[in-house]
Amino acid sequence: MDERTRADVERAEAAIVEHYPRLVRLAHLVLPPAMGRHRRVLTAHGIVQRALPSTSRERARAVLPGQRRGPRPEPGYPQVRSRVLELALAQAKLGRRRSPLPFVWGLRLFPRAGGADELALDQALSALTAPARAAVGLRHLEELDEDEVVAVLGAAGVADPGEAQRAAAALGPGTAALLHSGEFDPCTVQARPTDLLRRRQGRRVAIVGAAALTAGAALLTAVGGPGGAPEPARPDPATVRARQALDPERLVRAPDDAWADTSRMDFTAWSPRGEYAGDTALLGRALRVWGAPGRDVRVTAAAGTSTRPPDQPPRVLYGGVIDGVTVAVLHDGDRLVRYAEPEGAPAELEFARADNADLTTAGALVIGRGTGWMRYLIAPWITDATTRDLLRPGAREKALHVAPDGVTDRVPQPPADGAACGQWPVTRLHSSARVTARHSFLLTDLGDLTPVHLTYGPATAAGPAAAPPAEATTPTALLSWARTACSLREERGAGVRSVNNWVYARQRLPESGAAATWTCSRADTWRGPGRVAVQFHPAAGAARVVGRARDTAACSPYGPEVVGETRWRAGSGHWYLLAAGSSAVRGLDVTGAVHRTTRATTFAVAVPANAPVRVAGVLASGGLLHALRR
Repeated sequence: MDERTRADVERAEAAIVEHYPRLVRLAHLVLPPAMGRHRRVLTAHGIVQRALPSTSRERARAVLPGQRRGPRPEPGYPQVRSRVLELALAQAKLGRRRSPLPFVWGLRLFPRAGGADELALDQALSALTAPARAAVGLRHLEELDEDEVVAVLGAAGVADPGEAQRAAAALGPGTAALLHSGEFDPCTVQARPTDLLRRRQGRRVAIVGAAALTAGAALLTAVGGPGGAPEPARPDPATVRARQALDPERLVRAPDDAWADTSRMDFTAWSPRGEYAGDTALLGRALRVWGAPGRDVRVTAAAGTSTRPPDQPPRVLYGGVIDGVTVAVLHDGDRLVRYAEPEGAPAELEFARADNADLTTAGALVIGRGTGWMRYLIAPWITDATTRDLLRPGAREKALHVAPDGVTDRVPQPPADGAACGQWPVTRLHSSARVTARHSFLLTDLGDLTPVHLTYGPATAAGPAAAPPAEATTPTALLSWARTACSLREERGAGVRSVNNWVYARQRLPESGAAATWTCSRADTWRGPGRVAVQFHPAAGAARVVGRARDTAACSPYGPEVVGETRWRAGSGHWYLLAAGSSAVRGLDVTGAVHRTTRATTFAVAVPANAPVRVAGVLASGGLLHALRR
């Protein structure tokens, strides 16, 4: 091998070692899901390990640079990436046919399961061709632009890279975040045993042959053979920690009044409750199923929540019987886990994120469900609870009975998707005066283990920032939520932590002069990203959503600028373009069929119903912020 080739190979080896997880994730994405999760993981690792060139003929072709943002990869990375794509695309054509794999005996490996969003993306990817999946990886994992994606695919031997690029572009804007989750990470995997009976039969044959070697080794040690007496085997620290984390005798238990003597008001301050909170048999079963759920165990997880076993002994929060179902609730610092043993049915595990919970978001959890109803287990610092219909702000609240173990009576569930939205039950919890004086807050159920905290942001007359969210318990807040509550159905099962209704602008309508309000509803998830919906509320008639955005800081303290626009028909039959910006916007700029710029934050002009018009807000920096659209 000449020096130039040796340098190329050494550079490629450094690139593989440096970016190994990144390359394996890309190869795993290209491979067809029909291979099966175990073989797909091993094949992805095998492809990257075979990507190292060995002769000058195998030097990869030069392609465009990799990422557009962040540190630029070393010169060997683009060549290695191209080689990985070639091998992955070739293997995708072979499908299930044999390929060299890393050796794994007795285990099945597969990535951690994701939530509903990850499952939907996996189904969408399975419908694409291997070149299109490669384009998805280059676009969303490698962050290449369209021209770079086409060039890299062409260098990897794809016949029609343009078609693959167009198919990849059809996926939604949240694809990149989902592809970085554990569902698509073949380097962070779970392990389960293979067929134990078949392995036992094969092992018997191996034991007979190994017995003679073992006896010889023992005799060699007894007579002082090479190396002398072996040192005692030391247990693997990771194995010890994993075993301790699943030991019911090591479960953490907070004192009864821990919540009254701590500044950390979250699930770590919950003391164990329920008649079986000390039942080590029940807790042991819960931990064993958590550590290794069988095939018949029903496992559900809120979006973005890992189902991995605990890394340390978790905290026990509850153990008891709820409507004939034996239930245990555990907390490992980042997640809540509800273990249930329904009578005559397999066990169930439900996971939800609970990191960075606080006084309100740790105020309750859903302890049981049925057809049209659910029960809460409330925090020990809650003194009483009431319920109300969010769609009827003037109606009186009803007392909600709470048992001594913290379990409430049944609460009606909000309507599901597709059902008529005739009511929206919410629960109001009141905190103890030992925590904070005269504090109460609203929670609602959106299908996850943790309920959603509802807040309200009043309109501000001027200033660069929005008013901080307040509890949605005042008459004004309840009136605002009565007009937007039914839109909460769109957030069901999305791992939502809280939803804030921010009234960011008020406007007088043309002709009548009646008042209208503009609201931005922001749903913040436990995993971080938020989703917003801008709603227009005329003085008479139903509110309607006029703009949406995902994975955005808009309508939060980090994104106080927001602009919305809609078409509105007056009583005279004339159509108007209405627009409104928040107080952080310095004016509005209208282009298209109408050209107008104003320093006001609201705007109304008569336009034909279908006239093409674009609205943007003028920022303090002089830049433009386009109105959110549906």
